[in-house]
Amino acid sequence: DAAKAVIARLQTAEEDGLDSLAYPIPLLDPPHATAADRAEADLKLSAAAALYARDARGGRLEPSRLSRFITPKLDLPAADAVLTRLTPAGRAAGTLLQSYNPGQPGYLALKAKLASLRAQQPNRAVPMVRLPKGPALKTGMRDPRVPLIRARFGLGGASDATAYDEGVATAVASFQRERGLKASGVLDPATVAALAGASPGRQEADLLANMERWRWLPADLGRTHVFVNIPEYKVRVIRDGRVLDEARVIVGKPDSPTPIFSGEMTYAVVNPSWTVPPSILKSQFLPGLARDPNYAARLGYQVVKRGNGIAIRQPPGERNALGFIKFMFPNDHAVYLHDTPNRSLFSRSERALSHGCVRVDDPFRFAQVVLGPHWPQERLQKLIGKGERTVMLPEKLPVHLAYFTLEADQTGTLRSLPDLYGVNARVKVALGLSTEALPAEAHQKPKAPPKPPAASPHRPARDLAQQQQAAPRPAPRRPVATATEPADTAVAQPAPDYFGETGAIRRGWW
Repeated sequence: DAAKAVIARLQTAEEDGLDSLAYPIPLLDPPHATAADRAEADLKLSAAAALYARDARGGRLEPSRLSRFITPKLDLPAADAVLTRLTPAGRAAGTLLQSYNPGQPGYLALKAKLASLRAQQPNRAVPMVRLPKGPALKTGMRDPRVPLIRARFGLGGASDATAYDEGVATAVASFQRERGLKASGVLDPATVAALAGASPGRQEADLLANMERWRWLPADLGRTHVFVNIPEYKVRVIRDGRVLDEARVIVGKPDSPTPIFSGEMTYAVVNPSWTVPPSILKSQFLPGLARDPNYAARLGYQVVKRGNGIAIRQPPGERNALGFIKFMFPNDHAVYLHDTPNRSLFSRSERALSHGCVRVDDPFRFAQVVLGPHWPQERLQKLIGKGERTVMLPEKLPVHLAYFTLEADQTGTLRSLPDLYGVNARVKVALGLSTEALPAEAHQKPKAPPKPPAASPHRPARDLAQQQQAAPRPAPRRPVATATEPADTAVAQPAPDYFGETGAIRRGWW
């Protein structure tokens, strides 16, 4: 019963956007089969089931090879663990195998839309088979591709599965006749192309690519979790499927994208300071200080002695690049959610404007939700201007920085979102759904003729001046003074949006 249930699920793999041809089903009890034949068939079915479970959890692609900023940790099940669950399940084995696919409402809505779209397409029920390159086949020949042809036409019971016999030739001729080809029974290039079927349409390819990215997320998003859909410019706090808070966000520019991964938020910092990253220190502040020792002080920054060197620190305040609060979920990219003094940017419809971090509109409302009832907005805002204050979350909160360009509502209506970083295009090509040209990845632009040194490879010098001119926030002012930081100062947090600059960050990714 378990074997039959597994076979039935493998045959319907297309329902979840997988390729049923990737899971060949052996004949479990063919005529004249020996004990060795049955054992081999059992092994092949076990391998197909284990592969299906792995693919359902995202094993078809290695996301980090698509782009360096795509780093989800896939939870790929081991084959022995899968078989241990399926073997005693009996008739429920098929349902159990299918459960390795995502179960989130967003995925299920896309799956339903895929089924609806395919139901409108004639000949959709006809299975396809993609054959490797090889010579034309005639009756009497043998070829390792023949078992795939037999599986396509449901032919079994042959003593030699690689034999292109009369039964195979007859099935091929019938197929050729249906498709308007010369019914010769010879497997020629035109027949191979017809067996492969037409490439999926653009909408179907987009659905499949978005369904694949749901596999990059944990099977359990967390009872309460933070969900950022980068192309939507939105962050939501969700509990038991209900949205507790929703806010607009600013995400990374295409050449400094917000990474795609999941983490755990552990604390927030009110009145955060900002340490200028090495690139800006070298390109702007050191030359400025050489011309004018008060250069940093005039901009509202502090010069901090660090051994034989210096660091430039922007103290907490209304013009601080991080605003009045940041939300930390430690990660290799050193990105986080934070406030910003540039409030006007949230009125834009396109908000891919940062260097990778996620800036949150109405951050204190967001903070009240993630920090819990002991930290209402009023209490948090009373801390403004009173120095840096770390507030621990009552429990770790899952954070998912996700990337979906298609969303389906309960009525099946699709909403398209921009492919900001070309991620959707890369997934389609990797899955063989598209041959479109891919956009250049961040920091992989064609070489240009040498130019005079710029103020910063990340942020022009004028940005700092604009930052100082940002409209004051409606909150108590804190005097900005030039000072030398004590030797036992706390370790400064990474610079906002400039991940890739500090020692804890993987270098050369951006």
